[in-house]
Amino acid sequence: MTRPAITPRKPPLGFEQVPRHWFGGLPVPTQIANGVNLLFPHGERFFVRSVYHFLDRIEDPELRAAIKGFGHQEGRHARAHEDYFDTLRAHGYEIDRFLKAYAGVTSRLEKLQSPELRLAATAAAEHFTAIMAEGAATEMPYDLVHPAMRELLLWHAAEELEHKSVAFDVLQAVDPSYARRVAGLAVATVMLSTWWAVAALMLLRQDGIGPVEAVRRLRAMRQAAAAAGVRTPRPVFQRVFARGIREYLRRDFHPDRNDNYHLAGELLARAEAARAEVARAAPPGPPA
Repeated sequence: MTRPAITPRKPPLGFEQVPRHWFGGLPVPTQIANGVNLLFPHGERFFVRSVYHFLDRIEDPELRAAIKGFGHQEGRHARAHEDYFDTLRAHGYEIDRFLKAYAGVTSRLEKLQSPELRLAATAAAEHFTAIMAEGAATEMPYDLVHPAMRELLLWHAAEELEHKSVAFDVLQAVDPSYARRVAGLAVATVMLSTWWAVAALMLLRQDGIGPVEAVRRLRAMRQAAAAAGVRTPRPVFQRVFARGIREYLRRDFHPDRNDNYHLAGELLARAEAARAEVARAAPPGPPA
């Protein structure tokens, strides 16, 4: 399977009209999604540093070009999600203490890890984000999502699929050890799952919802959807982590074994449709 061209695109801009609970008016799904959104800017800059560290050791011109495209895409993702953070603040969420703690702890851990382990963790994390991106095309009920957030998430998902194999290919070029790959998977799994849970619970607490109540609401939503014959996404642990770990542990694993590059075009088309919907709903400007 041939990796497609990695094309950095214009990011979505302006989230002022996004409501507090933009996922069908439901706080729990909204905050689960917001939780991982809070991780993206700092996390994706870590990914870029980890991959670029080895750029001088990569001789393949196509992979070198892919690394540079990967860096440009991830940088734009980070800035777009940070733009959305201002909307969370406007809704009254206190997120800056979390962001400071997250950046501080993970930055200290980064300094303790070898460059090879950081790259291995990035390759594993990119596999998880590729699974999430695939789910954006095949499982998520985006008709329930506010169009501005729909555009952001679909645009991001499409580009994650385009560059899903870059970090893994760099890892294979500089350190193809299976043990190193598994160590990176352990780091990525613990860090992503832990910080995602902490972020979501922090936001839910500000909505007055504790973890037990959140689980109860999710269960009730799934039961109601099943009774109505509506398909719902599988739980995050099953959909992202269980699948991702199972696939990644195969000795012959490669991201391209998941035949999903074609979904990037579908996601981009849906993102463009969402952008047009946002434009139609925008309040009129001042008279000329």
